Amino acid sequence: MTEKLAKVYNPEEHEERLYQWWEEQGYFRPEKQVELGLSAGFLSAVSENSPHWCITMPPPNVTGVLHLGHAMTAAVEDLMTRYYRMKGYQTLYLPGADHAGIATQNVVERELLKEGLTRDDLGREKFIERCWAWAHESLRRITEQHKRLGVSCDWKRERFTLDEDLSHAVRTAFVRLYKKGLIYRGAYLVNWCPRCRSAISDLEVIPEEQSSHLWYVRYPILNDDWDGPPPPSPPVGGGEGGGWGSGKWAEGATEFIEMATTRPETILGDTAVAVHPDDARWRHLIGKTAVLPAIGRRIPVIADEVVEPEFGTGAVKVTPAHDPTDNEIGTRHGLEAPNVMTDIAHMSELAGPYAGQDRFECRDNIVADFEKEGLLVKVEPYFHAVGTCQRCHTDIEPRISTQWFVNAKPLAEASMQAVRDGRTVIVPEREERRFFHWMENIRPWCISRQLWWGHRIPVWYCDDCGKQTSEITDPTECAHCGGAHIHQDEDVLDTWFSSGLWPFSTLGWPDADAPDYHRYYPTDVRETGYDILFFWVAREMMLGIEMTGQTPFATVYLHGLVRNEEGRKISKSMENIDEYDPLNIIEKYGSDALRYTLLTSSTPGLDMNLDLRRLEGARNFTNKIWQAARFVLSNVSGSSVPGLTSSGIPEAGDLELTDRWILSRLNRLIQSVDRLFETYQYGEAGRQIHDFIWGEYCDWYIEASKVRLYDETVDNTVTRTILLHVLETALRLLHPYMPFVTEAIWQALPHPPLLPPHREGMGEGRPHEGEVGEDETLMLARWPEPDTALLDEGAEGQMDVAMALVRGVRNRRAEYDVTPGKRIPALIAAGDAVQWLDDQRAVLCALAKLAPDQLIIESTFQPPDQAATVVVGDVVCYLPLAGLVDLAVERGRLSEKLAGIEERVSRSESLLAGEFAQKAPEHVVQRERDKLADLRAEQAKLEERLAALG
Repeated sequence: MTEKLAKVYNPEEHEERLYQWWEEQGYFRPEKQVELGLSAGFLSAVSENSPHWCITMPPPNVTGVLHLGHAMTAAVEDLMTRYYRMKGYQTLYLPGADHAGIATQNVVERELLKEGLTRDDLGREKFIERCWAWAHESLRRITEQHKRLGVSCDWKRERFTLDEDLSHAVRTAFVRLYKKGLIYRGAYLVNWCPRCRSAISDLEVIPEEQSSHLWYVRYPILNDDWDGPPPPSPPVGGGEGGGWGSGKWAEGATEFIEMATTRPETILGDTAVAVHPDDARWRHLIGKTAVLPAIGRRIPVIADEVVEPEFGTGAVKVTPAHDPTDNEIGTRHGLEAPNVMTDIAHMSELAGPYAGQDRFECRDNIVADFEKEGLLVKVEPYFHAVGTCQRCHTDIEPRISTQWFVNAKPLAEASMQAVRDGRTVIVPEREERRFFHWMENIRPWCISRQLWWGHRIPVWYCDDCGKQTSEITDPTECAHCGGAHIHQDEDVLDTWFSSGLWPFSTLGWPDADAPDYHRYYPTDVRETGYDILFFWVAREMMLGIEMTGQTPFATVYLHGLVRNEEGRKISKSMENIDEYDPLNIIEKYGSDALRYTLLTSSTPGLDMNLDLRRLEGARNFTNKIWQAARFVLSNVSGSSVPGLTSSGIPEAGDLELTDRWILSRLNRLIQSVDRLFETYQYGEAGRQIHDFIWGEYCDWYIEASKVRLYDETVDNTVTRTILLHVLETALRLLHPYMPFVTEAIWQALPHPPLLPPHREGMGEGRPHEGEVGEDETLMLARWPEPDTALLDEGAEGQMDVAMALVRGVRNRRAEYDVTPGKRIPALIAAGDAVQWLDDQRAVLCALAKLAPDQLIIESTFQPPDQAATVVVGDVVCYLPLAGLVDLAVERGRLSEKLAGIEERVSRSESLLAGEFAQKAPEHVVQRERDKLADLRAEQAKLEERLAALG
């Protein structure tokens, strides 16, 4: 892999090649890490006795393509993995994908529609074959997309939630919960998606703000004065001329109860009207009977404290079969719950004249009929959140349906205790409050789905005795009566049920002796977005503790969502959506730039706004490192350089100030990065690495090193050694963020062989010094450890002064428009710093473009006339203006500029003294005041500079 560095870093030339080499060499596999770790040297020295570290990839849906959320997850997880691998851990990053029941079935059904077919046309078996074909192609695509991101997963261990061994784990978990009584079947109110024709969980319902209306309607009250018709049987027909009685309901009543609703179509399922018991407006009607128009149902007026008197009129219709709150009211009061909608959200036969109509068609018709009957009071615009299906975005319908449920309450309590005990830590800590709030209020988990694609529920019904059998292997007879006439439940399990087993099913559970399960479970980290803390992480914890007796991971690290630069959610409807496609970003900027940008722009648990300009900055960073490496290599190749270990650093007496400074700064950086990594502050750690490499190493140390490198009269071995040592160490720190560019550079660096030349099984003739062996990779290099002996506060303080002087001189040169290459004189009153500043004479001259024969450094000076000054603490640098500029020309230039500023100041003052200040908006006036303040500051500065010229 030894190579020379081209003039410019081109990601396309390195990323695919390096990834293929890493994978072929087996570096991602813990077994290979142990094999290579038996050596000494730079290698991270992994052995059979080394600690283990494992993370399982959150399985992306097989329906999906890589988006920035996946890229963020992959970048953070791979950073963690590479860090622990270099720290000497046996690391396993286990990849896989989720079968995504509803999502995949929706996609395949849409494909079938293009052929004019439905799933019913194919039948269950053929339809599942189509789903598998889709899944296989998607799995291949997902794998390739993740490889583009550089993730160091062990692809030989890749898992899929419908794999045979994972399906066995699902069966085992279900049967255990069933036999403990924690899984049960019953008819309850569920979230129903009419498009998917399936129940979905609470977490799969996404609130969507919609513009709608609030319809105010009134029902007649039956009382002694009633002279209307008796409540009729449900009429036939509906809509226009629907048999309402042409105003008879309104005419026959002397008293009404008025209420507001956002869903008039559910009026047909009302079985009561509820008011708050203390509401004086309606208290007198409690216990009376109202009549439901259209179908003539008599319904009671009841009192319930859940009613909010402030909403609408204070009276609410109660529809137990189609609203969660109404369902609870109905249960408390023993109300009937007629289901007036079918599974496709058409009105059922119980809807009377509206039977067969679509729910929204029924809404329009029933409102029109209420208006004709004189029972529609008013209509108001109303903007509110409507529950929609996460997968197809259809408005969901609360609907009573027979489903399978998990009693999650006891499972949630065990999970909360694990967090309270510190067995699982949630990062950031504030997310623990959300976790506890949700778990404390957890509801039964509906786990059945009316789909074909997924894990079929392992329950068989006996046609002879009517009882149920649930076993891990398919039964051939009823477990209760022994009858052979049994049939399996048609439904499949919620996808999140199998995903909840992911941390241990992927490692071989329920086989407790499975090598990976024994070695890597419990895993170390669950890293994912905070938005699926309850979708997935909570369920992993509930099922993990229940099935294994152990919490599935020690730490939950939650990252935020990736938004555009304006903070908006990135969606397919955006005009520039292609700019946010990770694959397009990689094509344009490279994988390292994308990874680095995501990792350093984010903070645990907080959303990040992705400014595309940051990607350009990250790409420039890769080129900066590349050019620095080219410079170092051009000065060390072909020469004898000491080994790049801490013992290879020259003695302190051989080090110049700049050497001691950069080594101190490097080791202080290592300390800081270690601390930040251990506290999951990856963004700040990455920014500090960037600032060190770009700012301190490239802009200062490399520039200062040129003084000795280009001086043929001095021995520059120490300089070359430090240049190489610092670069190589910095590459190790940066590697988890930017694996490709760091590996490409590292492979080109001269260093001793990492493996012993005659290790058993490796053959003869290991690489010689200056070459890289086939088993040597930066990802297995030892993570840097700080050498506190090299920390030097004195050197850092002195260099702070020297750098401030250089920056000050550069600023003065820019102010006076000095020709860039021109050497200028300088007088430095150094005080107690005179000796060490004089030692840095050559560096100061090189970096500040000072004239060596006109640089005078003394303890004190009488301030010269007509000089610009740079003050750094007790050190003052004087720059004679005659050496900077032609004084006469400069006076003329500044005078002309000052005249222009004075004219603008005068105009602004006049403006603010006139009617403008009284008539213009306050923010406009303030803007003018701010402008005047800036102009006066610039005027004062110009006057000061003119005075200095004499």
